[in-house]
Amino acid sequence: MHCGLFFFLRRHYPGRRGRGHSGLHKCNSRTSARALRRHRKSRKEGRVNLPALRNLGAEEMSSQKYDCIVIGAGIQGSYTAYHLAKNNRKTLLIEQFALPHARGSSHGQTRIIRKAYEEDFYFHMMEESYLLWSHMEAESGVQLYRQTGLLVTGPEKSRDFQGMKEALELNRVPSVVLAPEEFPQHIPHFKLGDGHGAVVDTTAGVLYADRALKAVQGAFQKLGGVIKDGEKVSGITPGSEVTVTTASGAHKAASLVITAGPWANAVLSHVGLQLPLQVQKINVCYWREKVPGTYSVSRRFPCFIQLPSEMEKTDIYGLPSNEYPGLMKVCYHAGSETDPDQRDKQTDRGDVAILSSYISRHLPGLESVPAVVESCMYTVTPDHHFVLDRHPMHSNIIIGAGFSGHGFKFGPVVGKVLCELSLGRPPSHDLSPFKLQRFQNFLKSTL
Repeated sequence: MHCGLFFFLRRHYPGRRGRGHSGLHKCNSRTSARALRRHRKSRKEGRVNLPALRNLGAEEMSSQKYDCIVIGAGIQGSYTAYHLAKNNRKTLLIEQFALPHARGSSHGQTRIIRKAYEEDFYFHMMEESYLLWSHMEAESGVQLYRQTGLLVTGPEKSRDFQGMKEALELNRVPSVVLAPEEFPQHIPHFKLGDGHGAVVDTTAGVLYADRALKAVQGAFQKLGGVIKDGEKVSGITPGSEVTVTTASGAHKAASLVITAGPWANAVLSHVGLQLPLQVQKINVCYWREKVPGTYSVSRRFPCFIQLPSEMEKTDIYGLPSNEYPGLMKVCYHAGSETDPDQRDKQTDRGDVAILSSYISRHLPGLESVPAVVESCMYTVTPDHHFVLDRHPMHSNIIIGAGFSGHGFKFGPVVGKVLCELSLGRPPSHDLSPFKLQRFQNFLKSTL
């Protein structure tokens, strides 16, 4: 038994005669040096001194200090870590699951990217986000975006449709208004609803989500950033120096950014705060084309958003067939409340029935029963706007949360402003719509 463990240690901690010096031989403290001497003595006597090794590991782990720690390696946390590293900050990115994974909100192959927003603050953020996505494409050498255009449709006289149309015009987003009589020749195989208007944001398209997340994390590591995945946070001690505890030890930093997605409140409970966030399980549905290629990205079929109407009480969105050959993604932009650690117990499929009816009426080239149903999670605020702010009692703890199912495309600029808050710099965008104080009546303290 000792022999087997001895060879395991020889293999993973080869010492001076190995191909490189392991962490066991890089000891600066007296405690580590003593532990190492005891370990070497044990090896000479044919024994393995496990307590000495444990003490040595604990010493090494507890000595890790960073300029900033980011909790949560989804797109928001990964981009925050990237911007911090870009600013020459020693940064640790902690993720509770082994990467890559499909447990949160940043997985999957595609997302819509668009400038079509009623709110000016989102439009201005998206202008920079497009630019930063292109920078990441150039830096990584990987295509992350494909322009397809975005059809926005809804009852023509509704506030939602008119607001979206006016915002596109006001912000001079390249767009085309399609009259009902000309619509079929521009976008075939999509039946416009009676009395519905149609406008196309021609700058919009598809973000390749999994590819993008991998690129950002890779760029972060190339800048010297450290990722510790498979490590759940078990404690946070605020102070002028924040201590974050995981299974591998205590990690210290001058500042902390929390971007934990559906687990935001679980992590925030360690720092005495609870936000009015609802976690929803989303059924991500793929529908088979009756004729392969009908709705294909290669045939320039656009993404679309169906705004609320009498038949559909919330948005429905779709992306051209791309990730699964012959299957088009069409989803309901809402789900049922769930526990993020037990989301498979949530089996409500009422949204699938709504989608089946919608597809029968508006997308006749698709089968009306989904071929594939996957799942994702939204973390939703009462007003569906993000939370980008400091902890009310600890100014060196920054919070990014509640991205409400439309945050992925903002990843580069959200990461930038969270980085700025962490560094004590004025944010480059107006963050007043994202302040915690708007939820004053909802906030819960666990202090």
